Amino acid sequence: MQIRDLPYSDPGLPDARSGPRFLLWLGRNQLGGQLKALAWGLLHFGSIAGLPYAVGVAVQAVLDRSGARLALAGALIGLLGVAIALGDTMLHRTAVTNWVTTSARVQQLLARKTALLGSALTRRVAAGEVVAVSTGDVEKIGWFVEALSRFAAAASTVVLVCVGLLVYQPALGVVVAVGIPVLAFAVLPLLPRATSRADFQREKAGRATELASDTVAGLRVLRGIGGEELFLDRYRRASQEVRAAAVRSARMWAAISAIQVLMPGLLLIAVVWHGVHLAREGRITVGELVTVYSAVMMLNYPLRHFEEIAMAYSFSRPSAKRAARVLSLERTAEPAAVPRSATPGSRTTPNPRTADQAEELPGLTSSGPPTGASGVPPTGVQDSAVPPSGARGAAVPPSGARDPKVPTTGVRGSEERPTGGRNSGSVVADAAGQAWTGGARPTGDLYDPVTGLLAPAGRLTAVVCGDPDEAGRLAERLGGHPAFEDAAGLPSVRLGAVALDDLPLSEARAAVLVQDKDPVLLSGTLRALLDVPASGAVTPEEALAAAQCADVLDALAQASVDDDPMSAHLTERGRSLSGGQRQRLALARSLVTDPEALVLDEPTSAVDSHTEARIGNGVRRLRTGRTTVLLTSSPLLLDRAEHVVFLSDGDVVAVGTHRELLHSEPRYRAVVTRETDEERAGVGASAHFDIEETA
Repeated sequence: MQIRDLPYSDPGLPDARSGPRFLLWLGRNQLGGQLKALAWGLLHFGSIAGLPYAVGVAVQAVLDRSGARLALAGALIGLLGVAIALGDTMLHRTAVTNWVTTSARVQQLLARKTALLGSALTRRVAAGEVVAVSTGDVEKIGWFVEALSRFAAAASTVVLVCVGLLVYQPALGVVVAVGIPVLAFAVLPLLPRATSRADFQREKAGRATELASDTVAGLRVLRGIGGEELFLDRYRRASQEVRAAAVRSARMWAAISAIQVLMPGLLLIAVVWHGVHLAREGRITVGELVTVYSAVMMLNYPLRHFEEIAMAYSFSRPSAKRAARVLSLERTAEPAAVPRSATPGSRTTPNPRTADQAEELPGLTSSGPPTGASGVPPTGVQDSAVPPSGARGAAVPPSGARDPKVPTTGVRGSEERPTGGRNSGSVVADAAGQAWTGGARPTGDLYDPVTGLLAPAGRLTAVVCGDPDEAGRLAERLGGHPAFEDAAGLPSVRLGAVALDDLPLSEARAAVLVQDKDPVLLSGTLRALLDVPASGAVTPEEALAAAQCADVLDALAQASVDDDPMSAHLTERGRSLSGGQRQRLALARSLVTDPEALVLDEPTSAVDSHTEARIGNGVRRLRTGRTTVLLTSSPLLLDRAEHVVFLSDGDVVAVGTHRELLHSEPRYRAVVTRETDEERAGVGASAHFDIEETA
């Protein structure tokens, strides 16, 4: 792999069980580049190691007054110089290539994992740690992988030189052969302490980065409450802790470097002292002494790579550990014993509703049967989660789970056929909600067997939850592949006859789009923001109009050079905009996508009431004939929904229109109107209480 060939078409499946295993996996995947670097490194270091011999031959030729041998030594030195230059150039080239390609592979792996986890990533890993992994840690990992081949070449050269000296001049070669391992391993006792100090420094640096990231993200709020100085003081303290840790770490590495200078010097003194005595006794020639002396001097260069590889490993090991931790994250831990596409009858869920326990759901019959429903109660899936058809207001499973004898049109564009058949050979439409096997994208009612929520196909359904956290978990589950804690083991939400958790993640996201409470706006132009995978049925202009973004466009036009709001630049996360403006642009982006089913979690929480009412009308008009779920407690949006579902304690307890539920369901009225206990008691005491319209 060359730099010009990046990015990788497939970065591979990493071994993320631990940091060292991840480094080993990277090394194996860079084997070709490592072998090239090793070959060029051997040429480079070997040529350097050959210089002492050539110099010794030249010195001895001068002493012997041999012009031929002197010329031969000169030619050999010139040839070795060319080899050193070539080897050094190509070693640097291949080493940098290994570094860059390794870093690119890690970045691609992290980007793929980030896209897979989505918002679940920052719920499991701090934002600062994600930033540290994707920036500095990637470079440190690449450094170790790149340095590995150079270290292998240096170590091989050291071994060859020691063997060569033993053969060339055994009397001095023994001293060198004994001294070199001592030099190489002299720093080993200091490495654990140096590594622990380096780990501590990077831990402090990661915390400081996390604090800085969180401070920048909440800068607008901090300014609003006057908390800038408080957080600035915290960051100053964190920064000073990083500085102190870095100084302590540097002291240890300075000690290691000093030993790397001191020990070769002592070896050189020993070699010269012993060599002079041997020369005086006539046991070796002056040329041989010069050769051994020069060889020991030259060995200092490859020996420096022992220190470098130790430093590279100590720095890259915690970086690889953090990267492996991120890469090992999965959306959910799927227990083998509980299939995600199980029918409601084959699962055990919190708060199960049996036929005996089923409560009447007020208003269900008054709202009429959902679009696409056959009106026939399910006979094949009657279970603990679905009350029998005799129980008024029972939660109705989606079209794919009806009686096999009743034709269904749960898949748009398909011919009516028994649900036991397939749509163009692609969707298994039986009562169990079989896995999608490719072909036409699934359509139909959106059904959650955990709560009993049914969002009829082609209608605007509003969902009211008393607990905002419960609403967030429901929204994530409706999109399929939920990643929150305790999501494993819950049965999958179904779109028509297909379990979303059985779909590939990309297909599930294309079929059901979920906009959470805090959508992220990426930096770039407004045109780029709205340039998302879409059906093409909704234009950006229509989506912006439905989301009531006229004032946002005016503000962006003023900031644009050519007065074109679509060319205006949005800062990261849209921080230059107000909360309501960011929310409306995010809504417009979701509307442009025009998915089969759209789930919006509190899409107007930062918008004033007049704009909110117009947004409700715009969404209902633009999403006509498409499945839309609004999780909200806003009376203005609820009044514009065709179908309102009220959840309490994780179960559907009432279904109807907004105004019907205001009259018939006290718990719903308390959530929507923010009734106090005293007001609720007053309402209960009144036999005839006329509820004022809220929209």
